[in-house]
Amino acid sequence: MTTAVATGAALSAADRCDRCGAQAYVRAELGNGGELLFCAHHAREHDEQLRKIAVSIHDETGRLAEVPEVAPDDER
Repeated sequence: MTTAVATGAALSAADRCDRCGAQAYVRAELGNGGELLFCAHHAREHDEQLRKIAVSIHDETGRLAEVPEVAPDDER
């Protein structure tokens, strides 16, 4: 069976870090068609090596700083 990965598809809460199981915010697409998912912590930890082996890296760690629209005014 061959699985295709949608390039640039947004990561969701269902996507989990391959290292620790936390929510993934970084997807590294490999040349062989595989992918690695990482939480922000492990993506930073393995950044140098990922850049050597990844064809592309989709990074959504900026979402961690966003304030949800439903947040109370005093949290904005």
